[in-house]
Amino acid sequence: MNQTLFRCFIGLSTAYLPISAAADHQHDLTLQQVEVIGKKESVSATQPDLDAAREIINKTPGGVTIVDLHEIREGRVSNFRDTLGLAAGVLAQSRFGAEETRLSIRGSGLQRTFHGRGIKLMQDGIPVNQADGSFDYQAIEPMATRYIEVYRGANALRYGTSNLGGAINFMSPTGYDAEHLNIRAEAGSFDYQRLGLSTGNVIGDFDYFISGSSFNQEGFRENAEQRALRLNVNFGYHVNDDIETRFYLGYARSDSDLPAPLTKDQLKDDPSDAFLSPAIGQQKRDIDLIRIANKTNFRLGEQSNLQVSAYYSHRDLFHPIFQVIDLDTNDYGFEARYTHEGEILGHKNALTLGFNPSYGKGYDERSINNRGKRGARQNRLEYQARNIEAYVENRFYLMPDVALIAGLQYTHSERNLRDQFFASAGQNESFDATYVQTNPKIGVLYDYRPNVQFYANLSRSYEPPSFGELAGGLRPNIVDAQEGTTFEVGTRGNTEHIDWDFSAYYAKLDKELLQTAVFPAGNNAAPATQTTNADQTVHAGLEFGMTARLPWHLQWRQSLLINHFRFNDDEQFGNRKLPGLQKSLLRSELMYRRNGFYIGPTIEVSPQRYSVDFAQTLYADPYTLWGIKAGQQVNKQLSWFIDMRNLSDKKYAATTNVILDATRPGMNQALFLPGDGRSFYMGAEFKY
Repeated sequence: MNQTLFRCFIGLSTAYLPISAAADHQHDLTLQQVEVIGKKESVSATQPDLDAAREIINKTPGGVTIVDLHEIREGRVSNFRDTLGLAAGVLAQSRFGAEETRLSIRGSGLQRTFHGRGIKLMQDGIPVNQADGSFDYQAIEPMATRYIEVYRGANALRYGTSNLGGAINFMSPTGYDAEHLNIRAEAGSFDYQRLGLSTGNVIGDFDYFISGSSFNQEGFRENAEQRALRLNVNFGYHVNDDIETRFYLGYARSDSDLPAPLTKDQLKDDPSDAFLSPAIGQQKRDIDLIRIANKTNFRLGEQSNLQVSAYYSHRDLFHPIFQVIDLDTNDYGFEARYTHEGEILGHKNALTLGFNPSYGKGYDERSINNRGKRGARQNRLEYQARNIEAYVENRFYLMPDVALIAGLQYTHSERNLRDQFFASAGQNESFDATYVQTNPKIGVLYDYRPNVQFYANLSRSYEPPSFGELAGGLRPNIVDAQEGTTFEVGTRGNTEHIDWDFSAYYAKLDKELLQTAVFPAGNNAAPATQTTNADQTVHAGLEFGMTARLPWHLQWRQSLLINHFRFNDDEQFGNRKLPGLQKSLLRSELMYRRNGFYIGPTIEVSPQRYSVDFAQTLYADPYTLWGIKAGQQVNKQLSWFIDMRNLSDKKYAATTNVILDATRPGMNQALFLPGDGRSFYMGAEFKY
């Protein structure tokens, strides 16, 4: 660790301690009355603040969560595991400590351990997904986030989505709720360094927020170095009392080396080794991404509102894996959302209408992976994805505390590929595929008390395949869309001593998109992927999040996932459990809190083994990880933290790849992606 940074951090922290202590004892100090000439307003029409977001999301008859980033910033803030690890219903597991994450809600993208699918990922309510449904985790900067909305499953109808996983929306601050200056520095094990600077303000009818960040780490494993630079800007303008417009600019450059998965013996022997072979070659994922968007809000009287948004993004991907993939994509999208709140027959009623078209085009050059460099060309492809999403949702209050919610979502998606590199007509891999579905939803929401709700819903889900499923392997593989029916019941609420979020769901899926690793050239070859449609599968589970305020200044936070995913009378696999995901996962922390200081243990438990092949012959072992977190909000300007993880130096698989049968002769069993070993992180934040 950088010793100079460490000394500066300790010096800043201790320098402010006596100041804070002295301030606590100046009870007799008398101040003259000061008139405040100007102040920041608290609400933006295009970008709701945290309180407004909570009010909106709690009108949903299903599993939803708001993650306050002020709580997350009490420890390291690096990847989706850090930001969403304690969010109810979310499974987020970092690959080798990287920003690349295995992200799943209710088993969405079940075997996907790279890129993302099955969830609509957004920033500021505008999609980060490409038009084909895939997304890159590296597009998101958690330091530029004020709060996160998590809509699980069909509860994401508010954003027009129909997939099994729902939607996750990272909301940035604006000039109305950002600090004039925020500087945050983090450092720690494996040469981890992260620096973020941001500023925001309101100038008349204009406001702005600007955030820049850098991230570097060597990584726990060999060949796992990561480097990233990001810039996020939004600025808004109040045209008048009824119109506000806001522009967004985002840039991200992320360069990542990729260590290979390990066999189980290699994992137990030395999980930090990259174990790269000449056949695999150097593997990387380098991304350049730029994103431009606008959102404009029109208030149409006291009861109606129209919000329109449009975006453009460009991505360059250099990705040596089983081949060198050079992929340039351009994506465009538009959304119009109309809301009206009024009465029908003397009962409150709220109507939402939405329309989301999107279009994307990509150019894919594939070459031999010559140890991380381009060899001879193997293929040249052109992708096009088109989507039209339309949705309507109505909330009718049968009684003042009971709302009946009905919704309908329509999806029309096209996936077109043009092969531009073949010698004969038989080698032409071009295809056209169209996916169309209408998805209904019905639910009920009961406000038992002002801060206690019960809900139930029944919904349909639908997910057209991305090009990762259709053309991500050795040859195009045309699969059907995944669809299903989900029933959910649950409750959420808060009292003086406890906050809770509990959902139970049962989803019956048809044609689930299941992905496995394939090894085209023997035991030492780099794996590609192959996606197939299962016949029928079942995803059932419990999602539980809780914060308890206990005696003796203790606070207990936890997130518990229990998953039961299986085939349903499948011809080959019967009722076997689906491989590749923990059966249950508990994350918890118990903090002693007093006068801005906090300290306590953290724990992550995966108590059962789970299979990594469909034949259920090879398993990832259970594990328990312990840590300690401490820190202090010294005063309004300065805070610091220490975050120690995996103190027992446990060797474990954070996630795995999946294959059909690990016992087949010559099958490569390098499927395990190790989690980080013992690590120590520290950081400080200054703001005013």
